[in-house]
Amino acid sequence: MSNPVRINPDESPRARFAYELRELRRAHGLTQRQFGERIGYSESTIGMIEQGKRAPTQHFADLVDEAFGLPGTFARHYLKTTWAGAPEHFRPWLIEEQEATSLKSYEPILVPGLFQTEAYARAVLQSEPGITATQVEERVSARLERKSILTRSDPPQITAILDEGVLQRPVGSPEIMREQLEHLLALAQYPHITLQIVPYTAQALFGLAGGFIIAERDGRAYAAHIAGQPQGLTTDDRGLIAKLYQRYDAIRAEAHPQRLSLQMISEMVANGHPSWC
Repeated sequence: MSNPVRINPDESPRARFAYELRELRRAHGLTQRQFGERIGYSESTIGMIEQGKRAPTQHFADLVDEAFGLPGTFARHYLKTTWAGAPEHFRPWLIEEQEATSLKSYEPILVPGLFQTEAYARAVLQSEPGITATQVEERVSARLERKSILTRSDPPQITAILDEGVLQRPVGSPEIMREQLEHLLALAQYPHITLQIVPYTAQALFGLAGGFIIAERDGRAYAAHIAGQPQGLTTDDRGLIAKLYQRYDAIRAEAHPQRLSLQMISEMVANGHPSWC
């Protein structure tokens, strides 16, 4: 066997996956052929992935975890490889989001990333000054991959509060807006997703300062992401998270219950809105 390629695990998420895979194989005293036989892949495929020359798949990562008794370990490494197109400052939050058993969010401007359709996401992302077409597609892919937590076997409980202005703000074309609102209605049918709208008549004006999302694990908050320009902030500061909870509770107190919220969205789907029709 030729000399192994040196891998810097800090170079990229794919390099980290390659490095950890090689370390796992060596720790078990297996050749690439023996490792491949255990999980049903060829020696050449193992070699290419260990060198970072071939991207792993979700199926590959799941087989490694299953074969070596590592529930979720390489699956999480794989997810990080799919997030390479996401802005670097946002990647820490993507990791926290995957670990959450509950997510509580408020958004005054745009549909939350987790709830965006592909067309809506592309329209939002391509409006960034100076962004290239390649970067747009990479970020769209990363955003769509992020949405996988909504339909996994153990999804987090999600309560999303949106300002009414989110529904009225034109993003892309009327067709894109209608498709997006229909998608919100479909998501609200999942038992683990609650969607509420804060009407224009509400007095929670402090919420217009910006959106945020709080991650909980087994009933305890451990991280939050706060929207900002030119980039947001991911934090585990308990004092700051406590203040976000206060804002969240105050905003939710002004929101319509889900039934009325979905009725508002349905009427807009049926009739459109002057701002985007």
